[in-house]
Amino acid sequence: MNACAFAVLEEFPDIVFAYGFSDEYSFIFKKDTKFYQRRASKINSLVVSFFTSVYITKWKEFFLQKDLMFHPSFKSRVICCATMEVLQTYILWRQRACHLENLFNTCFWKLIGCGKSQKEAKEMLEGTQKQEKNEILFQQFGVNYKDLPSIFRQGSCAFKTEVEDIVKYKENGAPVKRLRKKIALTHSENVAGRSFWNVHPCLCKELGHFEGDISKINPEYIKSFQFENNLMPSTWIVIRVDGCHFHRFSEVHEFEKPNDEHALNLMNSCAVAVVEEFNDVVFSYGVSDEYSFVLKKNSCFYERHASEIVSAIVSFFSSVYVMKWKLYFAQKEMKYPPYFDGRAVCYPSIDILQDYLAWRQVDCHINNQYNTCFWMLVKSGKSKSEAQNCLKEWRKLTRPHAWHRNKVSKWNINWNAKMLEGNIIGYTKPYCIQGTQTQEKNGLLSCQFGIDYNTLHNHVPPGVLCLLGQGEQDLTEQ
Repeated sequence: MNACAFAVLEEFPDIVFAYGFSDEYSFIFKKDTKFYQRRASKINSLVVSFFTSVYITKWKEFFLQKDLMFHPSFKSRVICCATMEVLQTYILWRQRACHLENLFNTCFWKLIGCGKSQKEAKEMLEGTQKQEKNEILFQQFGVNYKDLPSIFRQGSCAFKTEVEDIVKYKENGAPVKRLRKKIALTHSENVAGRSFWNVHPCLCKELGHFEGDISKINPEYIKSFQFENNLMPSTWIVIRVDGCHFHRFSEVHEFEKPNDEHALNLMNSCAVAVVEEFNDVVFSYGVSDEYSFVLKKNSCFYERHASEIVSAIVSFFSSVYVMKWKLYFAQKEMKYPPYFDGRAVCYPSIDILQDYLAWRQVDCHINNQYNTCFWMLVKSGKSKSEAQNCLKEWRKLTRPHAWHRNKVSKWNINWNAKMLEGNIIGYTKPYCIQGTQTQEKNGLLSCQFGIDYNTLHNHVPPGVLCLLGQGEQDLTEQ
């Protein structure tokens, strides 16, 4: 977990401080951050996705003899601390939770180790105070709780600090030093105390000073600052997952252009895993590095809290992507962890949901046709800029508001909205857009490269859907 926190601080410059224990970590951004325009869903999903990917890639560094048996995932939320006092109270709250949780678990597993059942151990500890638990440990097991490693009792904090580094030497041998940022990991009995916080200039500079020490905590007061968007009831929830900086990721890992079948099949495998894992996800549609997941209209998943739904699905998707990499790229090492962002949108009717999915498939066709032309031109000897200039006048970007019902009907989309318990949605394969730009690109592919765009592999032009059937999962390529 600490190694993952290190990686997150290295990846995202605006994160200044992190505190964690057990299976949780809190990451604090500098107050004036403009990271993704401070969009909560974007920040939330990117951090949890990257954390998940790093967790899996680093597993073997810490568990050489243990295989990862299932796909680990995390959920997350955003809390906006309005003042330094609120931030200080939040950190103190989490560290006290660390202490209480670890004290209970230490007693609990000691009792299990001496022959008690889990039920008996819970009953013995129920209602006991800190002092009583300390006495159980000392009197029955000879354990002084304060002698346990600080990482267990106090949690871990990672933060960016500035250190002097020698960058070169002058002709006379004198060193030339420069300040550079370095991540430090430490444990402290009171992370939220002035004695710890105010002695680190980088924390005071980026976040601010603590004016005094705090003794009382009101968790409900802290939770009131939590940014939570409760999704509208009785609406279709769509969670859209997008690869972050996947242009670079595909170049570094040398994906086949314009479409890498292994990469697409890996994405499809992740989508199938999501539909299998989350019962409320009944349909998904994906293309390239994105996938849209449709939840039941009456879903109460995580009480329809947007942050928890988005983070759970994005994290699980990331987990599957990294763990299944070798199944699709047996000869390629993953050079760095990929990550995804996610967002939630509610659609009040099946007609509007239909429009959304039609828009995504329209976008799939337009982008894939453009990319097919572009990469065929590049492979024929043109530079990327020359290929872009050739296609500049042909490309037409599509936006969802431009697709009204009468325009969508031109795609000849037939919907079967028979809503069973599994909520199956199906549609027939759409015809290509009949327009000058499309005809010109088709002509370019046919005349210059002998390619009939409409005969390309089925799952490339229109994308892939995954739906929940009655009693089984079906992956239907349209």
